[in-house]
Amino acid sequence: MSQTPAIYGLMAEFLTPEAILSATRRARQAGYRAMDAYTPYTVDGLSVELGMQPSRIPSVVLVGGLVGCGAAYFMQYFAMAVDYPVNAGGRPYHSWPAFIPIAFEVLILVASLAAFLSMLLLNGLPHPNHPVFNVPEFVRASQDRFFLCIEASDAQFALESTTAFLASLEPIGEVHIVPIAPEAVEEPIDEDENKAQTSSELHPLETR
Repeated sequence: MSQTPAIYGLMAEFLTPEAILSATRRARQAGYRAMDAYTPYTVDGLSVELGMQPSRIPSVVLVGGLVGCGAAYFMQYFAMAVDYPVNAGGRPYHSWPAFIPIAFEVLILVASLAAFLSMLLLNGLPHPNHPVFNVPEFVRASQDRFFLCIEASDAQFALESTTAFLASLEPIGEVHIVPIAPEAVEEPIDEDENKAQTSSELHPLETR
């Protein structure tokens, strides 16, 4: 017997950026919060309709750059003025103009690493597979289709009511169930085997 697959959410497909914007706006007005949109290119205003918060990556990059700059400057100051001071031509031990190039280079290096690592961590990467890939129609998300997915983790999510709501947004085709496991997408049922099981249940004595 086939079991109902674990559901990640429900997905609706749209043809134009205006349609996905309108659908996302109506979904948010209806009270849905755990949802995401997938588009082949950037749609202006979509992040606002999704209620996305500003990215924390710029703050992480700023802190990383300041830490790198401060560490590089202190390293040079400690080496030249504290640990091994050398009087070279009467210049001061704390010759700060000479420390700036290295401090700047380390600032760029640490800020770049902070941007890369924070992008991976905050986006939950690496993530080679995602449940939305289990919907065959989703292959066109990188071509010419726009998708809105309401996730099952949403407090307002209910299979029947959410399906009816997405259908009311006038998507292309039917509302797609997004299973978590890829093997749950296509589970063909053998009609002969199904008939045999039914027959066995109705006439148990005949099968002995």
